[in-house]
Amino acid sequence: MNRPSELPASAQRVADLLRSRQHAHPVVILPASGRTSAEAAAALGCSVAEIAKSIVFRCLDDDSAVLVITSGANRVDENKVAALVGALGKADAAFVRAHTGYAIGGVCPIGHLTKTTILIDLDLFRFAAVWAAAGHPHAVFKLTPQELLAMTGGRTAEVAAHPPIAAASIAGS
Repeated sequence: MNRPSELPASAQRVADLLRSRQHAHPVVILPASGRTSAEAAAALGCSVAEIAKSIVFRCLDDDSAVLVITSGANRVDENKVAALVGALGKADAAFVRAHTGYAIGGVCPIGHLTKTTILIDLDLFRFAAVWAAAGHPHAVFKLTPQELLAMTGGRTAEVAAHPPIAAASIAGS
C-alpha cells in the first residue's frame, strides 16, 4: 500500500476526498497502468465487469459534462444516454479535464470541478464491490455500487449496449 505522500497529486486529492467522507478503502496505485478496464482488472485480480469505467460525454444543450459510470465489460449505448440527458457530443481530453479536473484514463466519479450529470450503469449492482478510477491512470479505489451511488449523487440507468439477438437464435436454429 502506498503512503499518501507517494500518491500523484490528483490521486492524493481523491484520497483526501475519500478520507473526508470516511470511506473505508484506500486509494491503490497499480504497478502498471489502469487506463483501460482490462488493464485495471488484470492488476487487481478481478473481472473486467467489476471495474466501474468512467466515460465522459458533452451535453450539447448546455455544454456540460455527462459522466456515465458503466461496468468495464459494457459498451455504452449513446442513444440510451441521450434519451435521458439530451443530445450528446464527444468530449475531448481538454473538455474532460476542464469539467472533471482529471485526465482521461483516471476520471474519478467524485470531486469534479463543475456540476456533472452522473449516470450509473445498473449492471454494476450485480457486484458486492467494484473498483473506480482515483484521479490518475494508475490509481483506483474499491467501493460498493451503493456507495458509488451515494457518493456521486448520480442516478441509476440502463446504459449498456447489449448485442442484438442473432436472427439464427430467434429462428431457433
